[in-house]
Amino acid sequence: MSGMQTEAEFSKHVNTKFQVLVDAPQPIELTLVSVTARKIEAHEEAGMERFSAMFMGPSEIFLPQQIYRVSHPEMGEFDIFLVGLGQDPDGFRYEAVYNYYRGD
Repeated sequence: MSGMQTEAEFSKHVNTKFQVLVDAPQPIELTLVSVTARKIEAHEEAGMERFSAMFMGPSEIFLPQQIYRVSHPEMGEFDIFLVGLGQDPDGFRYEAVYNYYRGD
């Protein structure tokens, strides 16, 4: 069982590499560059945790928006829904948005 994908857990691993497990000659590495909490809007239910995790990927390959299986040395393997945000000089930027109920 892998660790929970929570804001706190991702925050511990900023600037570390996640491997995207795709059918490619070598795994695609994404670097977690930031974790940002998202404000709970007035119309939303209380008890939700919302945050986004921003990743940088290589410039030579673009990952289309979909769910990917990723692996991290400490967080284990899990599925993540990546959305491509565009290209920087260093590579492609991706965002994974999380919305879930905090267990009390």
